[in-house]
Amino acid sequence: MTTTTARRLSRRTVPALPEPRGPLSAAVLGLLRGERDVEVPSPAGAEPYGDDLQLALYCLYELHYQGFEGVPDTREWDSRLLGVRGALEDRFLGALRADVPVGDGDSAWAALDELQVEPVDGTGSVSHFLRDEGTLGELREYAALRSLYHLKEADPHAWVIPRLYGRAKAAMVAIEFDEFGGGRADEIHAQLFADLMTDLELETAYGHYLDAAPAEMLATVNLMSLFGLHRALRAALVGHFASVEVTSSPGSRRLAEALERVGAGPAAVRFYAEHVEADAVHEQVVRHDVVGGLLEEEPALEADVVFGIRATGHLEDRLAARLLAVWQDGGSALRSPGRAGTAA
Repeated sequence: MTTTTARRLSRRTVPALPEPRGPLSAAVLGLLRGERDVEVPSPAGAEPYGDDLQLALYCLYELHYQGFEGVPDTREWDSRLLGVRGALEDRFLGALRADVPVGDGDSAWAALDELQVEPVDGTGSVSHFLRDEGTLGELREYAALRSLYHLKEADPHAWVIPRLYGRAKAAMVAIEFDEFGGGRADEIHAQLFADLMTDLELETAYGHYLDAAPAEMLATVNLMSLFGLHRALRAALVGHFASVEVTSSPGSRRLAEALERVGAGPAAVRFYAEHVEADAVHEQVVRHDVVGGLLEEEPALEADVVFGIRATGHLEDRLAARLLAVWQDGGSALRSPGRAGTAA
């Protein structure tokens, strides 16, 4: 790890506010800049998965992470901003519940088993596409977009720890300890991803690619914050986390192979290679101890675990459809390739 990379990942690299994408995000950004007399439109008619709502929600959630340049830390618990966030969350969560309904008898174990069934030809899979035919440019775009999560990897999941009990809590902490480098700053997974980005000649500053990220990418990150910041959704967060861990190992193997094929550097390959082995172990711990421990303590939450798994798949499928459509058409997955610098 270089000193430059470490400095880029420090709290001093707080991102600037992004550009608005519609009336909702413009109003939220105005409030964050301290403007007075800002009227926030109702999100009732907004596209729940669209750029405007998802950017507005992302900016409000970011107040609970690193924040934004020029926005006082005290705005994190501003009552008006929390009210706006609640209305946006209701629109987003309502759409998710409508799109991924869960029956009373649906099994969390069956939902997890379904995640392990992959299409033989890899149809609809980003990792299959990148392994088999992805270009270096497409892999760099993928890394730029995923940086919105991976540069704070595991942070959204940490919110659930004080909301778990016994076996589920102990297992969740054990997995998070691995995600945070086992006590070593240079092994924190966010740092490993920054090293990957350096290998790919991408900007590693936290939040740098926010303006370049489409709504489908923002929604996948917002889902973690939505589940993590609400105790009532703790089981959905566990379902989301289980979904990530179950699907991570085979997908990471394909991405490591893709990076090797295009001649990426060792740090780029290492990030995904590290996840192949680690997440194979994590999968078993999540199944038996995190999910198993939670449902042992609170069996009534099984439907919420299933919802978390299915909502994750729903949003990841939307993101995959967008990425594959533009790449197969020879286009860029970034909204603003010029602003994204070397990722273009």
